[in-house]
Amino acid sequence: MDLNQLKWGADGLLPVVIADARSGAVLTLAYANREALERTIAERSTYLYSRSRSSLWHKGETSGNTQQVVSIAYDCDADALLYRVIPEGPACHTGAESCFHNVIAGEDDARSLARAIAHLDEVLEQRKAASPDSSYVAKLYSGGVDKIGKKIGEEATEVVIAAKNASHEELVWESADLLFHLLVLLKHADIAFDDVGAELLRRVK
Repeated sequence: MDLNQLKWGADGLLPVVIADARSGAVLTLAYANREALERTIAERSTYLYSRSRSSLWHKGETSGNTQQVVSIAYDCDADALLYRVIPEGPACHTGAESCFHNVIAGEDDARSLARAIAHLDEVLEQRKAASPDSSYVAKLYSGGVDKIGKKIGEEATEVVIAAKNASHEELVWESADLLFHLLVLLKHADIAFDDVGAELLRRVK
């Protein structure tokens, strides 16, 4: 796209919504000038423009909390941008995962499944190289497909039993167990969770 087609503000800036590419959670709202956008496109790392300092800044330059930019989109009016990123560390200067952590109304549990899977993705990856004695997950990995597969079979049966018992809490609990062990198997097989997500989306088109 020709960046001249974007409707830059009188100050030469566009608002940028930054969202976690894995969970969909909104991380922050910032601004970018043309140079920031160009560098973000070129380097696939978040560059923004600080209105308070009147200067370009690279996210994570001092904190180390960088963001790998997966995609960049603009809205229907071409006057706002959306960066979907994979964050390395918290997005907020307070240490919070998101700058939007102060809840005015409602419960802060939106997209909790997506957030949980994104978190598990990181934890399961870390434990792949751990000693089998260090955690339950590491012990599962050491047992390979046979051990993990056996647990999936057991948990699948318990999900069916919970459904037949018509117990909401039991079904939620057992479904979480089944999904957890399935994710362990995918991680063991080096299959990205997003690959499964893409396949699910393909089926509902």
